[in-house]
Amino acid sequence: MAVSHWLLTAVVFLLPFMTQVSAQEKGCSVDNNKPSIYENNKPGDVVTTIHVEQGFTVMIDPASPDASFFTIQGLELQLSQTVDYEKDTLLLVFLICQNAAGQRDSLEISLTILNQNDNSPEFAKENLTRTVPEDTKVNATIVARTDLSASDADLDIIFYELTTIVMGTDGYFAIRGVNNPEIYLQKTLDYEKFKSTTLALYARDRPVDSADITHTATATINIVIEQADTKPPWFLPCTFINTEKSVCISSPYTGRVNMAEMSTEPLVLEPGPLYAIDPDYTLNEKIVYSIVGGDPDKVFSVGADTGNLTMNKVATAPDSYLLQVMATQVNNIQKYAIVSVEIKVINKSDYPPHFESRIYNGIVSVGLAPRSFVFRAGDPSSPLMITAMDDDFPDKVNPNIEYYIKNSTDFIATKDGLILTNVELQSPGTVAIEAVGKDMVSLQKASTVILVEITPAAAVTSPDKIYTAQDMGILGGILAALLLIALVLLGIMIYKQYGKPVKYLIRKKFSKEMSRGYRNQSYQQDEHPYVNTKQQEMSENGDVHLHMTRALEHSAFSLPSSSAEEINSQPKVSVASTIIFDQEEKEKEMEEEEQKAIEEEKQKAIEEEKQKETEEETGQEKEVKSILKTDRHTADDGYKAVWFKTDVDPDAGERVEIIEDNAADDDDDSDPDLQKQ
Repeated sequence: MAVSHWLLTAVVFLLPFMTQVSAQEKGCSVDNNKPSIYENNKPGDVVTTIHVEQGFTVMIDPASPDASFFTIQGLELQLSQTVDYEKDTLLLVFLICQNAAGQRDSLEISLTILNQNDNSPEFAKENLTRTVPEDTKVNATIVARTDLSASDADLDIIFYELTTIVMGTDGYFAIRGVNNPEIYLQKTLDYEKFKSTTLALYARDRPVDSADITHTATATINIVIEQADTKPPWFLPCTFINTEKSVCISSPYTGRVNMAEMSTEPLVLEPGPLYAIDPDYTLNEKIVYSIVGGDPDKVFSVGADTGNLTMNKVATAPDSYLLQVMATQVNNIQKYAIVSVEIKVINKSDYPPHFESRIYNGIVSVGLAPRSFVFRAGDPSSPLMITAMDDDFPDKVNPNIEYYIKNSTDFIATKDGLILTNVELQSPGTVAIEAVGKDMVSLQKASTVILVEITPAAAVTSPDKIYTAQDMGILGGILAALLLIALVLLGIMIYKQYGKPVKYLIRKKFSKEMSRGYRNQSYQQDEHPYVNTKQQEMSENGDVHLHMTRALEHSAFSLPSSSAEEINSQPKVSVASTIIFDQEEKEKEMEEEEQKAIEEEKQKAIEEEKQKETEEETGQEKEVKSILKTDRHTADDGYKAVWFKTDVDPDAGERVEIIEDNAADDDDDSDPDLQKQ
């Protein structure tokens, strides 16, 4: 309890002193003793607010490290000047608070300067030039990172981007990464494509797609391509096989030598002498030539430096030589090219070709389509033709000569020597062109001059139109159509002329075969010569031949001798009755000329058959008498006989049935069954 009393007494005693200390601390205060502000501020910007108790005053301690940056306006601590983060990041100032009693206190205020993006990146060198050999390996570094890195006073992270300014050079160079500006080769270079390019390297303090304010710096890099020895030699002439013109294929060479003849001069080759170049033309390495195959007998040799092909000895065989000639760079034997040279061994040509005329004159009009004829001057209907003669041939006609125009592209010559236009001529005038006739075997040539007069369109009129292939095709189609129509009309005419006789013969033949069995049965049932009743029945059925009378007559002639005697012993009665056939409908269908032709053929067959039968009857002992009588017996009323129409008197008043002539002619052969009976 005493302890508590003493403690209470001490607190009461010290209380005034504790109150005085607290009042001193509260005499001067600020809202924030560690404020912050962005750089690039304006003078007068408030740093913080000061609170001063009554009786106290506040001031900036002149001994403060950054007292010059601050000022007190009323109760506000302000900046007196603009601050820069890149120079000062923290400002320190002391405030002194004091009263009239001499009490003094100090407040420390630290101001943090905040950074703003107010500076652009900077390259150490904004313009660089690099020479890059053409054979630089892919992925090799072209410009190092240390030469391209940019700095930023704001200490921001730099983002890089590389672009190509020169068209057609994209994709060859690139940077290692978005934050690594090192440039490297991304694709193989080709000096033939481009010899230099320009790159632009951008440095940004913000990403490309950022919405914040971005500052950018640019560096220019000039790249110069240096040609390197990358290509092997090319034999000329050659043909490029790609658009980049990096590969050129040479054509084979050809030449001629005479059998058993030694040539001391370099051989003439086509399309020209042996010649190879280094396609790396800025280097133009030296090239040497050699024969590496195709000449086991060493007949030929080639100049190492010139490429001229010469003979070492004569060729004694008519075979061709296929030489392999190699062109090699002196500095690098692995850079080489090989071409084939065909040397044909031919018989010697004593005479070169020559033209019949040294000057030819032609005429053509303007406005004609290409491939139009050039006509002979003075004869506009005859195409101009040049002809080269060769005295090595008996008729002076060398089939191996071909023609071409040498100094003009407006005209062309065919292999046969005709001169044609190659373009549509526009203006009148006179042009001189050189035509060449070349022996494709001996390679000998002859030339002549052609003076072509180009006249206005109305000046030259050719009576013969020059038809094109399209015109010929149309004409061929028209002729084919006319031929088809003609064949159809011819078929119709043949049908009208011979159609009905043919159908009649077919129908008759078919009817004959169908009715043959029926006729045989009739004669088997009734072997009596009086067959009038049976004949009428068969006539009604329409299946009997139209000329039964002739068949019966034939059978009578074919009877044996005993049968003939029996017939003679019978009363004089008719052995056949008259058969009348109604053929009006058939006769209407047949025309007179067709009927006449058929009757002639049938009559001829009947006469041949009768002649054959007559020859057979002459060998018989007894004569067979015909039932056809020329005398008339009128005493017997029952008598019936067969008479020809011409022997009947129409005024006799007798009952006569007449057999028509055409009925007799219709039957071409005797029925075999009747002959048997």
